[in-house]
Formats: sequence, structure tokens, C-alpha cells
Amino acid sequence: MLARLEQHAAMPTATVLRPARYVLVVLPKNHVKDGPLPFEEALSAGLARRKKKFEDLAKAAMSADADGTLVAWVMIDNARSTFEKQSAMRKALALLLAEHPQRVDIVVLGDAQARQAFAELAVYTAWLNGWQLPERKKDNKNRYLQIISLHGYAAKDGFAVLRARAEGNVLCRELTVLPPNELTPGAYRKRVQALARQQGWRHQAFDFNRLKRMGAGAFCAVAQGSDERDAAIVHLRYRHPRAKKTIALVGKGICFDTGGHNLKPARYMQGMHEDMNGSAVALGILLAATRAKLPVNIDCWMALAQNHLSPRAYKQNEVVKALNGTTIEIVHTDAEGRMVLSDTLTLAARSKPDLMVDFATLTGSMHVALGSRYSGVFATSDALARDAVAAGVASGERVCVFPMDDDYDDALDSNIADVKQCTMDGEADHILAARLLQRFTDKRPWIHVDLSAHSCKGGLGAVATDTNGFGVGWGLALLNAMVAAQIPL
Repeated sequence: MLARLEQHAAMPTATVLRPARYVLVVLPKNHVKDGPLPFEEALSAGLARRKKKFEDLAKAAMSADADGTLVAWVMIDNARSTFEKQSAMRKALALLLAEHPQRVDIVVLGDAQARQAFAELAVYTAWLNGWQLPERKKDNKNRYLQIISLHGYAAKDGFAVLRARAEGNVLCRELTVLPPNELTPGAYRKRVQALARQQGWRHQAFDFNRLKRMGAGAFCAVAQGSDERDAAIVHLRYRHPRAKKTIALVGKGICFDTGGHNLKPARYMQGMHEDMNGSAVALGILLAATRAKLPVNIDCWMALAQNHLSPRAYKQNEVVKALNGTTIEIVHTDAEGRMVLSDTLTLAARSKPDLMVDFATLTGSMHVALGSRYSGVFATSDALARDAVAAGVASGERVCVFPMDDDYDDALDSNIADVKQCTMDGEADHILAARLLQRFTDKRPWIHVDLSAHSCKGGLGAVATDTNGFGVGWGLALLNAMVAAQIPL
């Protein structure tokens, strides 16, 4: 559960703040003093000791001890991008959260508009980073933030939408960091089913045997390598009475990826329990939209499986038939993500949603292209591509659009099947993967998100942990644009 929020519209007096032990003071750039700042004496001493000026707080936050109270000050320039403001707030709060406080007092200064913006930014960032992700240490203790006390602004709804968004991000990160012996496909399915009962979602699971009978050969080719037949495509449905649009969210949920017969070396197998991150992003968006009561219909499809090496595992040069009848020549067993997504996209497309969006930690070549600070997107129209970028700007989760021209298909020509799964040389693999997946969207409007930024050392944007839940905020921004009819589908 996220920290409880206390709100105080009035500016705090020194007497009110004196008992506080952890205080964040947020000021606008070029702040004009109209009275003493909270803990101004400690601030002046800290600036003098560092040989800095007051306005240098716009470059980097600063903390100091004020008679037993740890105080951090930061200046936020509202003219900067959402990502830049989130990064500045994350770094400022980190100065306090490093000591794992149970309570943080946040003071926002400036005019009414600035105080509202700073309050939203600070509270959201505190919710994201005040929660302790799962650990399995012998001396593990509950070190999460329990109370956020906000001074200088009060939201009538208690920032309900921001809280919902933070809850979706935290769920995504919690699932992603779980070790693979805890989050098997079977265990994942039980967690999702319990969450569906709690949230009132319609739940349906297509298990291995059912998918085999249906002809979902691409998904089953990957899943058949596991001893346990616990793989499944899970479908969750959220409906709102005022919804005018329906979106399908599709997520890759490979709970561990060995690479199969094309076995990964240890260096590249490390961290492959996070290969299910795409499904966690889709689930996090669904939870956030539900908690925020967003007036949009959502179908969430999660492809849950493992890519194991075994005598039954699929092999190079096999030809498998996907659910939509397309035959696929297997080239590399470590390209399993596009296999499970192929059949999942086919299922998702059958209900003819207004928009399909899939999320996957899909290709190493996207990480080579962008590193870990942006994720790559592909879209079926220039308008959708612009909408994807706009959602990245609004959310602070930045994306870069890649080409998807028809002539890339030449590389996937097969002599014995309708299409090759990939190529051996790996050139432009992120583009070829998108070209392959589009064959299974039934020509619906579609965005593919290759999550190269799902893990960034030291944190990214508002999130301080390496595993950052990238995509949840972006997805909510995209849904909000749909609801506002800014995306004409």
C-alpha cells in the first residue's frame, strides 16, 4: 500500500515544521522571496559551505541538517520537459529517502499554479519511490514510506489519478523483480486471477492444451520446452459504461528466457527473469486505468510462458503454423518473444479493438540503438506515431519512432514457409520483429513498444530503482488522449 497522504493548503509555520525530521522544500526557478524560507539559516550555511548561490538550486538539489531535521531544497523550472522535472524531483527526494524515513514533509512554494504543479510532481515521485520492492534478505525490514505530509497545496481528490498511476507502476516493478522460482507462469496466473477478482475484471485463461487444439502453434512451440504445462494466454477485461473506445493491451510474459536450443551465455541470461516485463506493463496500465475509473474499455492479453532448453523444445529449421494460419520458419530459438506475441496478437485482434498496443522486452538491437533511456516504438500510421511521441512527452517516458517500411520484408522471405521468424545476421532485428508482428494484427491500428528502457542503472525519470516500470505512465497518457478524443481512431 502506498503512503498515506496528509494535505495542508496553508503554508506551514516554523512551529509546524519543527517536529518534522525529513523535509523537502520545492521552489520555482527565479523564486522571489516574500518572507523567510523554511529552514533558511541552514540553507544559507549549506550554500556558503559549498560556495554556491541560491539560484544554483535549479542545477542540483541540496540537503543540510537543521538541528536534527534533514532538509532538502530544490528549484524546479516549469519550462523544462516533464522528464527533466521528474529527474530533478527524484534526485531531491533521494536525499531524504536514502535514510528510509516513515514520514516526509513536503513544502511547495510559488504562485498558485506553481504550487499545484510542484505538489503533483513531488507527491507522485514520493509514492513511486517510497515503496519497498520485494527483497529476500534474512534481515529484511519494512522500510517503506508511510506518511506524506504536503504543505502549501491541497487537492480535492487527494491526487486520485496520480495515485492510481503510481499503483500501476509499483505493481509492474514488483512483478518484474520477483525471482523466477517465485514467478513461474503458473504462479503468475494465480496472482493475476486473484487481482482480477479484487478489481472486478473478467478473467479468461487459454492454457497450453486449449491453445494446442486451437492451432496456436507459434505460442505452443515456445511453451512446449517446459516440463510444467503452466503456460497460458491470459485475457482480462475492463469495461466502463461511458467508454467510446476499446483498446487491446498485449504483453510479452516470458518468465525466464534461457534462449532455448540457441542457449544464451551466462552474461546474457542474467536478468532474464525480467523478460516478462511487457506483460507487467500491460497489467499495470490496466490496474491504473481501473483505479482511476478511466472511461475506456480495455482488453489486456498476457502471453505467459518460459523459453526452456529440453528434448521437447522447438528447434531451428522447424516450421510451425500460427493461430491465423501463417507458417513460420524457425531461425533462432532465442527469438521466442515474437512467437508468443504472434498468437496473442491474433486473439486480441479478433474482437476488432479501436487500437492495439503491445509491450515487450523484445530485441537486443533496440537496446543497441537507444540504450536504456528511451524505448522504441513502431506504428501503423504517422498520426499514431505522433501520438506515441506525444504520450512520451506528457508522461516523461520518452520514446523514439522507428521505420517500418514494406521492403524490410525481403529479409524475412522463406523458401519453405510464409515467413522467417528472423535472420541470423541480426541486422535491424528490432524492425524485422515489428514487421513480423504486424502480420498478426489483422490490419488494426497498432503500436508496438520495444522496452529498451525498462531497466536503467540509477533510475530514470521519476523512478529511482533500476527496474522502473517504463510504459505504465506512457500508456496512461495515451489512454487519456484517446478519452479526450485527441487520437481520432
